[in-house]
Amino acid sequence: MYNYMIGKVTDIEASYIVVETAGIGYQINTPNPYAFDLNQEYKIYLYQYIREDENSLYGFKTQEEKEMFLKLIAVKGLGPRMALPILATGSIAGIIDAIERENILYLKKFPKIGEKLAKQIILDLKGKTQITGDIGNLSNGYEELIEVLKGLGYKEKEVKAIVSKVDSSLSIEVQVKEALKLLLK
Repeated sequence: MYNYMIGKVTDIEASYIVVETAGIGYQINTPNPYAFDLNQEYKIYLYQYIREDENSLYGFKTQEEKEMFLKLIAVKGLGPRMALPILATGSIAGIIDAIERENILYLKKFPKIGEKLAKQIILDLKGKTQITGDIGNLSNGYEELIEVLKGLGYKEKEVKAIVSKVDSSLSIEVQVKEALKLLLK
């Protein structure tokens, strides 16, 4: 099983990229191939999907994206090819929020996701969508927010549960406001 790959993107297609490493080009299905730049080196987190008639690699820019993908494909009736468009068109925080709030309409906006499958996603994932692992493994954009919230007296478990729902591209002041709103619910 592969965990990640570091290599140069040599080709970008509509649903996949080709990454060259050690002289071998790997075709990697990805939610948004155009998020990668041609001839740039990336660390891509991988998932290898093996079935009787298929052996595919799925790749993600962040560990959080990969974790969300793994949670989605664990849902009954939702395979890798259906999970990719969800990650491509929705933010991880938005997907988690929709699941936790049981927002079926949000989930139905994704291709091939009907009401029955949206309900199944909520049933299987509600309460299980927090990012796993140590809080230090969260992306760099959250480090300052985590420290501020812990400095305000919030426990690591509380912070871990909501920090991924806050947009890391916002200023730290806005991140703190958003996080406090989530913590006070």
